[in-house]
Amino acid sequence: MDKIKAGIIGTGNISGIYFENGSKFDALQVVACADLDVDRAKAKGEQYGVRGYSVDEMLADPDIDMIINLTIPQAHAAVNLRALEAGKHTYVEKPFAVTREEAQEVLELAARKGLYVGSAPDTFLGGGIQTCIKLIEDGWIGTPIGATAFMVGGGHENWHPSPEFYYQKGGGPMFDMGPYYLTALVAMLGPMTRVTGSARISYPERTITSQPKFGQKVQVEVPTHIAGVMDFASGAIGTILTSFDAKGGSTLPRIEVYGSGGTMVVPDPNNFGGEILVCRAGTREWATIPLTHGYSENARGVGAADMAKAIQTGRKHRANGELAYHVLEAMHGFHDASEQGAHYIMKSSCERPQPLPLGLQPFTLD
Repeated sequence: MDKIKAGIIGTGNISGIYFENGSKFDALQVVACADLDVDRAKAKGEQYGVRGYSVDEMLADPDIDMIINLTIPQAHAAVNLRALEAGKHTYVEKPFAVTREEAQEVLELAARKGLYVGSAPDTFLGGGIQTCIKLIEDGWIGTPIGATAFMVGGGHENWHPSPEFYYQKGGGPMFDMGPYYLTALVAMLGPMTRVTGSARISYPERTITSQPKFGQKVQVEVPTHIAGVMDFASGAIGTILTSFDAKGGSTLPRIEVYGSGGTMVVPDPNNFGGEILVCRAGTREWATIPLTHGYSENARGVGAADMAKAIQTGRKHRANGELAYHVLEAMHGFHDASEQGAHYIMKSSCERPQPLPLGLQPFTLD
């Protein structure tokens, strides 16, 4: 079966791993790239042995089946809509969109066109989270009753060359890192029915201390410390803390899941692998659990490849638009709940993504 031919739009730093991994998968081949800066696209294309051209040229190219959208978040929805209008299946980096309205428009257009749409993060398809899913399904911790998720740091202005975005609309710790944590939780525990939270801007102004913008001031537009609570349809209750305001950092685990039969420490959902610890009820000892699945190294792009395989076979893809929208709605829900002083009732739901099979050969999905 011929591979699904994909073109990358947006040739910034994140594109490198998509170029490196993309064509290794059995269902996907990256054949072209485009950027608003056509010279940069051509240079990147030459570097990776693919065609480099303008966005308009790519969208008009009948050889391109699928677009991988790696533009900045504010452009995600607009580029997705253009790609879908051009008849291309579309996979986008996180977040799925900046607003719920934009995201709904993308989903509706994809449905009308009969096209696939998907979104990062795809780290939940890595060996770490997939092993945790299998442990839960096999009853290692009994019935899940709760979970905690922590992403706590001091912000990006001390190291990122252009940190302004992280403090503007579409940024903040919830929209920057929340997708990894919430997607992992939904993959393990299923969809959410209700969220609530408290959020604040601790420092209304940030000073950049990295180069090349050392000394510039950034006005903070979005909450930078968010504490949330999630009710899952399964009955489990989760908590999440995301912050750019902890100047001393944190030593808390990334995610823990608590069950009637034990507790599981889940690896950092920003990565594909990592250590898993389980303490069974009635013991006081933590056991390290070996990974049952592959894709434990940097397998970014596996979600796009899974979507390509789904296009070939007609099945549902795992990093799909419904999952991405559900996570986006929850992130907004934490902010809404804080502003309104009330619980936010989720309007969307989604299926828990189908786990990957055991024993997959490298760079295969079925």
